[in-house]
Amino acid sequence: MTTHVALLRAVNLGPHNRVAMAGLRELFAELGFENARTLLQSGNVVFESRDLTGAPLERLLESAAKKRLAVETDFCVRTAKEWKAMVAANPFPRQAKSDPGHLVVMVLKHAPTTENVAALVGAISGREVVRAAGRHVYVVYPDGIGRSRLTIALIEKKLDTRATGRNWNTVLKLGAMVGA
Repeated sequence: MTTHVALLRAVNLGPHNRVAMAGLRELFAELGFENARTLLQSGNVVFESRDLTGAPLERLLESAAKKRLAVETDFCVRTAKEWKAMVAANPFPRQAKSDPGHLVVMVLKHAPTTENVAALVGAISGREVVRAAGRHVYVVYPDGIGRSRLTIALIEKKLDTRATGRNWNTVLKLGAMVGA
């Protein structure tokens, strides 16, 4: 059995893409996954799978959510091992301790090119700081996310991939759920 973290992109942010966490857990059980647990109402699921992993697992979850929950969204899935490595690779340990709510990890569908990361850094107009590592981008929002012009839409456009973000507090809670 492999433990995974699945993050749904842009659910429960308004009237669209509403997903009940109980329904999400039921979906995972119907698909044959074990021990599905959710965290918060923002589409975070920890579960166990025997066979599938990576992109095929993401495609299965996306298709099943569309069919059974009438929700069209991206899933970004990481194994427990990948999640632990993501936590360990955090380039902002000071901010993680002093202001974890303003440190966000963007979990990406695909690793961006060096050129795409440079384009993202060049597009920053505020005090945000960005560091990329594989399929993850760490962003410090010292003035808060709500006022920032470094939006998910801009990040996805510059990196040429889909993404979903979680603040450091949520990252650590999910890490605890997978034993990180």
